[in-house]
Amino acid sequence: MARLEQLVPQQQEPPLGSHLVTARRGYLHHGIYVGDGKVVHYAGLACGLHRGPVEEVALARFSRGRPVWVKSHSRSRFECREVIQRARSRVGEDCYRLLTNNCEHFCEWCLRGEHRSYQVEALLSRLGRLHAAVRFVAQPMSVLGRIGLRPTGAGPNA
Repeated sequence: MARLEQLVPQQQEPPLGSHLVTARRGYLHHGIYVGDGKVVHYAGLACGLHRGPVEEVALARFSRGRPVWVKSHSRSRFECREVIQRARSRVGEDCYRLLTNNCEHFCEWCLRGEHRSYQVEALLSRLGRLHAAVRFVAQPMSVLGRIGLRPTGAGPNA
């Protein structure tokens, strides 16, 4: 899970090459600050259901008026100029995939060379636990059905 340590005050620039995060409905959106008030991000589903490419946009467009945080994490594998170069090298790429190539995957690749999304990992983990719980609850019902028993109150058409 993202540890957000520094709120970026309005009218102040984040550090060059920093990993920026802003809240969206139900998820966090990620980008790399490249200077001069610009952020490179995977537009993806940031503008609704129409998926978008990696693009360089104004910080205000990236944030959509919401607070922006600098994500703290282990040290970047690359110097800030190389992080910026890596981010800009993918501008125009249009291969967004929610679970396998999203804005967080993009930022982790720019900073550490790892193609990873902690949000996706957390979601899949929760879904896996939910699936296990459903199977656990459903298993006794299945066994009862195999021996011809029905739950109390279940009629012949249940």
